[in-house]
Amino acid sequence: MMPGMGMQPQVILLKEGTDTSQGKPQLISNINACMAVVDTVATTLGPRGMDKLIHNDKGQVTISNDGATIMKLLDIVHPAAKSLCDVSLSQDAEVGDGTTSVVILAGEFLKEAKGFVEEGAHPRSIIKAFRVASQLAIEKVRELSVSLEGKADEEKKALLKKCAMTTLNSKLVSGEKEFFAQVCVDSVSKLDPQTLDLKMIGIKKVTGGGLRDSFLVDGVAFKKTFSYAGFEQQPKSFVNPKILLLNIELELKAEKENAEVRLDDPAMYQSIVDAEWNIIYDKLDKCVASGANIVLSRLAIGDLGTQYFADCGVFCAGRVEGPDMDRVSKATGARVQTTVNGLNPAVLGTCSSFEERQVGAERYNMFMGCPQARTATIVLRGGSEQFIDEADRSLHDAIMIVRRALKHAEVVPGGGAIEMELSKYLREVALSHTSKSQLFIRAFAKALEVIPRQLCNNAGFDATDVLNKLRQKHASLDGSGKNFGVDVNTGGVVDTFNAFVWEPSLVKYNAIQSATEAACLILSVDETVRNPKSEGADAGMNPGGRGMGRGRGMAGRGMGRGMRR
Repeated sequence: MMPGMGMQPQVILLKEGTDTSQGKPQLISNINACMAVVDTVATTLGPRGMDKLIHNDKGQVTISNDGATIMKLLDIVHPAAKSLCDVSLSQDAEVGDGTTSVVILAGEFLKEAKGFVEEGAHPRSIIKAFRVASQLAIEKVRELSVSLEGKADEEKKALLKKCAMTTLNSKLVSGEKEFFAQVCVDSVSKLDPQTLDLKMIGIKKVTGGGLRDSFLVDGVAFKKTFSYAGFEQQPKSFVNPKILLLNIELELKAEKENAEVRLDDPAMYQSIVDAEWNIIYDKLDKCVASGANIVLSRLAIGDLGTQYFADCGVFCAGRVEGPDMDRVSKATGARVQTTVNGLNPAVLGTCSSFEERQVGAERYNMFMGCPQARTATIVLRGGSEQFIDEADRSLHDAIMIVRRALKHAEVVPGGGAIEMELSKYLREVALSHTSKSQLFIRAFAKALEVIPRQLCNNAGFDATDVLNKLRQKHASLDGSGKNFGVDVNTGGVVDTFNAFVWEPSLVKYNAIQSATEAACLILSVDETVRNPKSEGADAGMNPGGRGMGRGRGMAGRGMGRGMRR
């Protein structure tokens, strides 16, 4: 046998420069990356959580302790850690709150699994046990939930307010949580109970004043649009006005540059000049003749139109933003028109009162007492722009929670109480398993304790001491301690259900499911392949093409040399 004949041909499967890492070290590395992300947001959990100040290349500054907002703004490049970002955003979209909890839980599940992976346990066994534990935990949450169905309206509103206050506890606006919780409940109560469409709640921000100066408008409010001469002469308030919505421009346009008109008779010149004026006057006449007191348009209403409407005692506003226009349309019953021909009373909307009011340095147009659809607008006040933005994010969470609690009227005790009860339950269940899954379910149970532990750490209390008290309470045989959670005010434990620290069950279902899925996803990855940017179209179309071609060539050269020898 000739030298070289026994050599194995070298086969290069992936494109040159492709970076691959695999096996146990890769899995551990992914878990460590996720832990780094968790460490970033962990301190924002709970009523005593800290805020994060994030500023980007453009110099925009955001101060927030909302998990989803922070995860969105962190520029995470690690592919495995990105899944934690996704799980936080999905929690925000589905429930609106619990975005920090879900990231912390997913990280803790991975942290518990890391020890087993290092000792040689197969990730698939851990994934299987975690999924079983997650299912058991969700069934237990269902069992522990307290339904709000069948309560009187007033009582139900009081209970929803308590849910909103629990959410606002951990936010920047916690000092005014009672005031804002009431605003959230009132605004959601104004929506159509069938759809509870969030688009029907507008949030407008006006810098200046204090948080207490914020108020709720029973209807639609938007900032006064750009207006032309003659605007001040228009009436600024109406009772039961007729409202006309347009999607046409009511202003004179400059002629195109190369416009050319040839006339045989000089007397016709004036009629050509007047033609455009006649067209716009005709449109304005038709608007006024329709009986409308308020004319709103998505496009501009120029000087001529503004002055004309002022002379006729009609209020007008041009360049109204799309979402505001849609809300006015739904709330007042007015239909947006693309022509002023054939306007009949059926296309006009109405409301009980309209007024233009000064709010801080801005003027706002307010349509109140709308008969058609139920809508509300929250006008937020505050000292600085960042502060109002954070108040907006906080209110979004609280509104989502109230909305979810209305749809799925079940609550569980907050403050880590439900996690401690689930942990105790899963520890007991684990003993009924004889395989390795006993260890993995116990690890899942231990991971759930991270929520009360982090609440203690963020409040500056001794977590070990508080957790021991909680374990003792939850271990009571008569079940009297099942609602005990962390008391962030005294550093002890308290029956959080009686203290009205409530969370909708849906937050917990979603958090446990999403966190388990994210942890299982990361545990199931054992190799990362990183492709550099393809060079040329062919390389892009066939990433393995060049590498494999070279591999065959090298093998061929090796064999050829051997044969010649």
